[in-house]
Amino acid sequence: MKTFARFLTVIFLAALVAAGLQYAVGIDPAVTFMGLLAISVVLSILPKPAGIAMAGLFPELWTGELIKKFRHDNSFLGRIGRKDNLVLNNIINLADIGVDPLVLVNNTTYPIAGAQREDTPIAITLDKFDTENTIITDDELQGLPYDKPGSVIEQHREVLEEKTAEKSLHSLCPQADGSETPVVFTTGASDAGTYARKRAQVSDIIKLKRKLDDLKIPQMGRELVLCPQHVEDLLLTNQLFKEAWYDRKTGQLFDMFGFTISEFMAGPSYSYATQAKKAFGAAAAAADDLQVSVCYYSKRAVQARGAVKMYHKKAETDPQNRQSEIGFRLYHICLPKKSTGFGALVSTKV
Repeated sequence: MKTFARFLTVIFLAALVAAGLQYAVGIDPAVTFMGLLAISVVLSILPKPAGIAMAGLFPELWTGELIKKFRHDNSFLGRIGRKDNLVLNNIINLADIGVDPLVLVNNTTYPIAGAQREDTPIAITLDKFDTENTIITDDELQGLPYDKPGSVIEQHREVLEEKTAEKSLHSLCPQADGSETPVVFTTGASDAGTYARKRAQVSDIIKLKRKLDDLKIPQMGRELVLCPQHVEDLLLTNQLFKEAWYDRKTGQLFDMFGFTISEFMAGPSYSYATQAKKAFGAAAAAADDLQVSVCYYSKRAVQARGAVKMYHKKAETDPQNRQSEIGFRLYHICLPKKSTGFGALVSTKV
């Protein structure tokens, strides 16, 4: 369709120029029209010079394209409110709101008491994410049948989405079990692994639900992001559960017990030694790591994106290597506005 539209455009422009030349200098319009049409066809079939795709890369254009597509589509982050408008100089300004007002029932005492709510302003610096540069040589662009620079930029966007989602879920996970941050440890049978753990059970999720109920967390907006091990455990519970809660077409678990269910393969870990969340990016330790599924109340979470910048060096500026480099920097953060109701389901060592 695009090719046909371009063809019509060429015909229209050729006819327009031919008519103009006839009027101006008296040249036969048919000759002009056929000549311009022939030139257009020849230009369309000539091979493009090597590296033309790279030469046409405009950082502003590709940065805008990355921002437009940076959506965390179909993931748990898609249901967390964005506050990009509150970001200034890659810092987001929030407020820790004061205590809730009392509610009087059948009050007969007047005047009704009043109190000023004391909010505490909080300035949080967004996390900075840099991709390592990708090198593209002019030699490899020779005769390449696809747009490698465009593919490279798409790849950078995808890894940025993955890493920001990983960091976000880590931030939403509570540091440890607490009165307002419930952590439930699994109670199922051993998985018989090298570093054996107790499998997650349906009753564990129901217990996590009850703890949120005790904290009076609204049901609408409860999220549970399951790790792969806990998904496996639940699917092995029994055939009845699998038939009731598992979508065979998508391979996903249905929402259950008031939770919107998601799955994520790169979630946080707890330490068996400390019974607390490990630092983001900490080295894996099979003997110590405990698998974690994270639950939270989405209306008490916030995410924001700050500046996005493309770093691009053209091959023309590198006469020794004849190669281009592309990299991106993005600022993003996701965190609880108030930690009450953020919890976890953690594997128990056997």
